[in-house]
Amino acid sequence: MKLFDELQKRGFIDRMTHEELPEKLNNGGLTFYVGFDPTADSIHVGHFAMFNLMRILQKHGHMPIGLMGGGTGMIGDPGGKSAERNLLSQKEIEANIAGIKGQLARFLDFEKGNKAILVNNYDWLGKFNLIDFLRDIGKHFSVNAMITRESVKNRLNREGEGISYTEFSYMLLQAYDFYQLNEKYDCVLQLGGSDQWGNIVSGIDLTRRMANRQTYGITIPLITKADGKKFGKSELGTVWLSAEKTSPYEFYQFFLNQADEDVIRFLKVFTELDLDEIEELEESVRTEPHKRLAQKRLAEEATRVAHGEEALEKAIKASRALFGEKIENLDDELISQIFKDVPSIRIDKSRLKEGLSLIDAFVESDISKSKGQARKLIQSGGAYVNNISQKDVDYILTENDLSSPSFLIIRSGKKNYRLLSFG
Repeated sequence: MKLFDELQKRGFIDRMTHEELPEKLNNGGLTFYVGFDPTADSIHVGHFAMFNLMRILQKHGHMPIGLMGGGTGMIGDPGGKSAERNLLSQKEIEANIAGIKGQLARFLDFEKGNKAILVNNYDWLGKFNLIDFLRDIGKHFSVNAMITRESVKNRLNREGEGISYTEFSYMLLQAYDFYQLNEKYDCVLQLGGSDQWGNIVSGIDLTRRMANRQTYGITIPLITKADGKKFGKSELGTVWLSAEKTSPYEFYQFFLNQADEDVIRFLKVFTELDLDEIEELEESVRTEPHKRLAQKRLAEEATRVAHGEEALEKAIKASRALFGEKIENLDDELISQIFKDVPSIRIDKSRLKEGLSLIDAFVESDISKSKGQARKLIQSGGAYVNNISQKDVDYILTENDLSSPSFLIIRSGKKNYRLLSFG
């Protein structure tokens, strides 16, 4: 299958600026760029599809440029925003860029062949003075045309909001980025979300006017769920690629919990799985939805790329703990994440060293109301230590029973958990 056909089948193509683009993509050798405004020190999963597209294009012989918006990030893109963005300091932006660079390196090859590069548009935008910018760049733009752009028009028509001259100027800055990348790196293609169409077209037009060169643009669709909600939010809020902001376990669970109506579409844009394999997974969604094979595959592939094999193995192990498998050799942080909503009790670790009876643990954690009730529970086979059934009424808990350095989990029945914390 040719590259462009695959991109279409995966759902990556929203709009293209030129009819000859499919052939150019199929032939390889294009230098393309994607811009990221560093408003935080991490990218969220809403950008995951774009990262994956960049990786696919690189593997087909195209050269990616990651453009860090050190300059434009100080202004703010009006597209998709209902109000003015809070402006960041240069120091904050530099810290955010450093965080994003590390994440992009997980997806792209920066070492060999058509290796990816990272640039910061502050390197050229920061050198401009206002008079030069208005004289050399501003003269190429028609205000009449600018106010017809969807991103600007939406803000102008929203009562009580409007748009500042600062954000209105964003289109000029992004257009100049395309011109600069074309001059310095022979970059001929810009990729962006569907809300970036106006900015991309402006960059193409400016490059043609200033350098008499042809450049191109492609937008990808906004990734939404079947219910129309934007992808990238969980009950806990935004899902980040940063392990410090969203743990690999939470990241894995986010993808694992995607709906049947969405999972196949997400497999196409968030992974590089062969389309034939995705078709097989689609069949499993139709015939065996209870097995959730497609969701598991999506969660595995996304977590492996974003956080690595070791983090994936821990996330899978933690996930299995919720389904009754033995809980052992985990770290405190992971145990805390898995059982964050479970009632907990803190017990002095000296009692564990001396030996804590299982009956006392069930009573003190309020699973059982009395020692007699706890004894009956254990005898009936309804008591579990770290998900392992324990029928010995005289069982003594020791440090060997810890599932992590500080935690031990007991439960009655299928879901009545208690987290015992020893310190």
